[in-house]
Amino acid sequence: MRTRTIITGSGCYIPPVVKTNRDFAIQTFYGEDANRIETPTEEIVTKFQDITGIEERRYAAEDMNSSDMATISARLAIEDSGVNPEEIDQIIVAQNFGNVIKHTIQTDVLPALASRVKHDLGIKNPNCVAYDILFGCPGWVQGVIQADTYFKAGAAKKALVIGTETLSRVIDVYDRDSMIFSDGAGATILEAREVEENGPGILSWSVQSHCVDEAYYLYLGKSNFPGSDPRVRYIKMKGRKVYEYAMQHVPAAMKDCLDKAGVSITDVKKVFIHQANEKMDEGIIRRLFKLYGMKEIPEHIMPMSIHKLGNSSVATIPTLYDMVKKGEWDNHDLSKGDIVLFASVGAGMNINAFCYRM
Repeated sequence: MRTRTIITGSGCYIPPVVKTNRDFAIQTFYGEDANRIETPTEEIVTKFQDITGIEERRYAAEDMNSSDMATISARLAIEDSGVNPEEIDQIIVAQNFGNVIKHTIQTDVLPALASRVKHDLGIKNPNCVAYDILFGCPGWVQGVIQADTYFKAGAAKKALVIGTETLSRVIDVYDRDSMIFSDGAGATILEAREVEENGPGILSWSVQSHCVDEAYYLYLGKSNFPGSDPRVRYIKMKGRKVYEYAMQHVPAAMKDCLDKAGVSITDVKKVFIHQANEKMDEGIIRRLFKLYGMKEIPEHIMPMSIHKLGNSSVATIPTLYDMVKKGEWDNHDLSKGDIVLFASVGAGMNINAFCYRM
């Protein structure tokens, strides 16, 4: 017998507001140089969909904030697990912009979103420690890894890990990249349990940060609109740099994680990867299999939600996992004993992955 970190419950919140690519057809886009992009907008949108795979995305309603979505997904995860909320030792919320009130651009992180979630859940236990982490899009995966580390140290036994974001409120509508981002929240309950050697739980993980030339591939900058106020800043991305970085480093980190677990790529049933860009995610998987000298990739190994839900940053993996686990997404399923690889990449630049047996 040995102690492993097990996911005992999950839940997610998918916002109701659907924003299709057609909604961007009337938008005027500008480049970083503040010059209008003369290419017809319909052509821009079509090319965007061909590259990213995104057909539509979800935005939170005006009265819904990141912490609200986090609380809803947390309640569902707690209900799914059956855990007593007062027995939760840690609440870890992965986010990047806190609460951004609709029609503003100001980040509100006081108190931390985790504190708000604990408050909204009505948890009174003072030994339930609530805190946020900022780790770019890999934040939820990093929260899981942190919980696993605390469990191994004997400092906790139960944790609530959430990824939540309202990126729709920090985008520059004059920037083509604004079409990528979306909103959502996903939560999981993790528990340290005694299991057989071949039982369920986290088998290994791998984390890297590249912060030399790569640190500012994602950043906050002024609008592309001519004469815009430089004091008002929006999420910006050097798309080509991010793509090249991900292609070079993410497959190697994923292989490192599998090697640490002593697991072959042929044993992996599903890969839950950050839903950033369809072409990028497909390229990462191809390169991962290439590292093993394999050209053929198993069908249905990589569930994808980006086509309908867009890129909701820290929420993409936990929402997708929850829907697949509950049989609610594109005929994908999970069974006891399945080996699953979770992996993400994002601002910082940061990469992480963990290998898990169902």
